[in-house]
Amino acid sequence: MGRIVLAIALLGAGACANAESRTVIVLGPWTGTEETDFRRVLARFTAVSGIDVDYRGTRAVEQVLAHDLQRGAPPDVAVLPNPGILAAYARRSELRPLNDVVGDQSGSYSPQWLRLQEVGQDQRFAVAVKVDVKGAFWYRTENPGEVRPPDTWGDLVALSERMIAAGHTPWCLGMGSPPTSGWPGTDWIEVILLRSAGAEAYREWASGKRDWTSTRDAWATWGALVTKPGAVRGGTRAALLTDFGDAGKHMFTSPPGCLMEHRAASSAVTGYQAMQADEMAQGQGVDFFQMPGATTLSVSADLAGMFSDSHEAKELIRFLASDGGQRAWPELSGGTVFSANSNVTDVYDDNPITRRIAVKLNSDPLCFDASDLMPTQMTEAFHRAVLEYLHDPTRLDRILADLDKVRESLSASDQWLDTPCGQ
Repeated sequence: MGRIVLAIALLGAGACANAESRTVIVLGPWTGTEETDFRRVLARFTAVSGIDVDYRGTRAVEQVLAHDLQRGAPPDVAVLPNPGILAAYARRSELRPLNDVVGDQSGSYSPQWLRLQEVGQDQRFAVAVKVDVKGAFWYRTENPGEVRPPDTWGDLVALSERMIAAGHTPWCLGMGSPPTSGWPGTDWIEVILLRSAGAEAYREWASGKRDWTSTRDAWATWGALVTKPGAVRGGTRAALLTDFGDAGKHMFTSPPGCLMEHRAASSAVTGYQAMQADEMAQGQGVDFFQMPGATTLSVSADLAGMFSDSHEAKELIRFLASDGGQRAWPELSGGTVFSANSNVTDVYDDNPITRRIAVKLNSDPLCFDASDLMPTQMTEAFHRAVLEYLHDPTRLDRILADLDKVRESLSASDQWLDTPCGQ
């Protein structure tokens, strides 16, 4: 908590410094390498507009934004991974609508992505700066274990069991990601539920209309796969202590410590590329398959919203939503960052893996990552529940009952977000 307070104090200071200059203040979630990459995108904007950008990156972006709004000094533009929070600001008229800013973009975005960028409202309030695919299973093609993309969940279970019987460890698994440890497990549960229950049931659950006990089979299905002895490198206790970004490294050791990993597309591509640059550059050596039997794609996005009506803010939003702005980050990243813009897919032509991902993002039926749609209290409880479940799967019924208590405490609020799913 001390770090968050310090971040709020430092990032909130001087928020009004652009009152008389051609500068736009942007608050975002990217630090480290991602911040460096995003600053290069912003440099392109400055080059074409003459407008400088004061970017402030923090992992506590939601807390910093809330603090800045409370003190009456919000950034001009903020980027959040949670559409539900943007929707709440839109309902309170703190977030500005974008229809008149970006115009008709039906030629650049599919109807699904245009609706998702409305964050459950009746007009557009967000720009998807970068997007991602959830529910991808990654493996090295030359590793032992004869990984063949399964057609059904039963085939995936059988594949995992054959690997164990042959003396191999099938799954790389890491839950660590402070301060949001546990979210890699929520991805598993969400894609299993989406596959088994369908898009409508998934939408109702994500929007608080279905209780958590209705998801029991999804939890148990995941648990039966990863809690089986020998299924996870080091066992589930080790998974609780392993950073999600480090888990896949063990696919690249000799001999490999594990053979498959469930991971979002962009983090997998960038992470594996760092480990095996030559192979990934050619789209070779590593491959993926989607959740067996799934007909709908689970996606996430980092969404930019406009918190001021300044000319500079409108120009930046217009740039970020444009074909050129959407092309900037994928080009600068070498095709390891993905766009919702359908006119950008040619960026990925040189790599068959990233090309497949880009095409799916612009053609498959989509549902947004459920934990990113939920109220903050529900999302945090979901993260904790995953950790508790892996620690002791026998407590599942109690865990789900506790999650329902959180849901019921929020049921009368306007914090739930109901978005289109599978359309």
